[in-house]
Amino acid sequence: METTLFILLYVILFLSTLLSYPFLRKKKRGFRIGRPKLPPGSMGWPYIGETLQLYSQDPNIFFLTKQRRYGEIFKTQILGCPCVMLASPEAARFVLLTHAHLFKPTYPKSKEKMIGPCALFFHQGEYHTRLRKLVQRSLSPDSIRKLIPDIQRIALSALDSLAASGQVMNTFSEMKKFAFDVGILSIFGHLDGGYKEKLEENYRILDKGYNSLPTKIPGSAYHKALQARKRLNQILGEIIRERKEKRLVEKDLLGHLLNFKDEKGQILTEDQIADNIIGVLFAAQDTTASVITWILKFLHDDPKLLEAFKTEQKAISQSNSGREGHLTWAQTRNMTLTHRVLLESLRMASIISFTFREAVVDVEYKGYLIPKGWKVMPLFRNIHHNPEFFSEPQRFDPSRFKAAPKPNTFMPFGSGVHACPGNELAKLEALIFIHHLVTRFRWWAVKVGSNMAHFQYLKEDSQPDFGNNPAVLPKCAQVGIIKATCPSIGWAKNQRCLRLEGTFSVKGMLSSCLVTSMEWGAPYRTKIRAGFKFGPNSDETEFLLDGMGWDVANWGI
Repeated sequence: METTLFILLYVILFLSTLLSYPFLRKKKRGFRIGRPKLPPGSMGWPYIGETLQLYSQDPNIFFLTKQRRYGEIFKTQILGCPCVMLASPEAARFVLLTHAHLFKPTYPKSKEKMIGPCALFFHQGEYHTRLRKLVQRSLSPDSIRKLIPDIQRIALSALDSLAASGQVMNTFSEMKKFAFDVGILSIFGHLDGGYKEKLEENYRILDKGYNSLPTKIPGSAYHKALQARKRLNQILGEIIRERKEKRLVEKDLLGHLLNFKDEKGQILTEDQIADNIIGVLFAAQDTTASVITWILKFLHDDPKLLEAFKTEQKAISQSNSGREGHLTWAQTRNMTLTHRVLLESLRMASIISFTFREAVVDVEYKGYLIPKGWKVMPLFRNIHHNPEFFSEPQRFDPSRFKAAPKPNTFMPFGSGVHACPGNELAKLEALIFIHHLVTRFRWWAVKVGSNMAHFQYLKEDSQPDFGNNPAVLPKCAQVGIIKATCPSIGWAKNQRCLRLEGTFSVKGMLSSCLVTSMEWGAPYRTKIRAGFKFGPNSDETEFLLDGMGWDVANWGI
């Protein structure tokens, strides 16, 4: 009897569900009709989406092409993540300022492991607010102005070191070293040399593995980076414990982190301090290194601008009454043209092309749905290159910054509560480095192949002859420096160029360069003008720069 009743009840429920299905489906459809639609765009292939299209070309071209086709809000799928791209100032303001609580910072888990999950830019809310105030306090104008003498010392040391090497070097990499040293200064003050060497050695390994394939296979860049990160934690732990034992009260970033207590009297753990130190080091390098590299390129390409630039900087240098290397805070605030060049370089080629956020709830914006869990990316580069806000956006024109840009159209350091707290330090160290560069150095473009077999200087009467084989553009900027301090130029003969595994010699006042390069397995030779010139009485150091491949690391952080 009970079995019969159970079967009857089951049949009734089944029939009820079956009969009500059309009604429920209709109701569900009606709900969908009332919902906002997804933005236009293409999701590409299953899982991989449009990742291949993105990585097979300049990412900025990829995003610009999408914007031209779909408008200022569009969808795509990258690395298995559905994304909404936003390319208008209003949209950036919506996500980063007025409705920032609807979006959280998001990074791949592999990146969090590299830097540390407690780093402030992985968080929002109370923890982020407290940590951000600490970082801002240590990097405020009042704090960094006291660092000017030390930043100048680091800049001059870097320039002299490059000059003494006589080698061709990667500009961006060398500028990263300079920015790293300034970052160490702002975090630790005058750190013991042994600690600094250990930090730099392991940080370089970490940096190399940051954008590598996240595989833990022993020997892989990612695995090496994870091991280096563990060693960094140990080194930072030693520094922290030593600072505590000596009860040193410093006003650097580490001092602020160690002295912090919340309203409950809780202090930061060593892991929290270490993660935020690594995070600041990461943030401190690439923007500064990139903008200095681009400034060198833009000044080289515009001789009239370079001359005006030098005039401004030499006037400042002469006002120091012969006290070389003694810039003041007031002088850095009075570099009108230099500051405009800096801003225009950031607009043209800021390394922060976009930023990552994730919708924490379903969000409606301008009639479109941004589903919960989708990635949201304000495209700063697209906004900076929009002719509606910057006329002839592909032209380098510092004069456009005689007037302030429209609100939310210029965001080289991000915007909102997650904007870079160290932007003033980044600008200050760039101004200081460029000042000493243009008042003591000269540079020319040297076009060389991406894979060079040897590098040889010829006689001064050799003329450039590119023939049918123009030099292949390398993917990074190169800089080489020769220092002319001897009464004659014979000292430069037969100097070993270690990086290029060849020899070179200098004869006469001006020479040309013979390059043997490999591209697609085919060697060729091309003559180009040498990158330096000096006379018997010259005491100047001169840079050798190539003019190619300046599009370095234009990805968001």
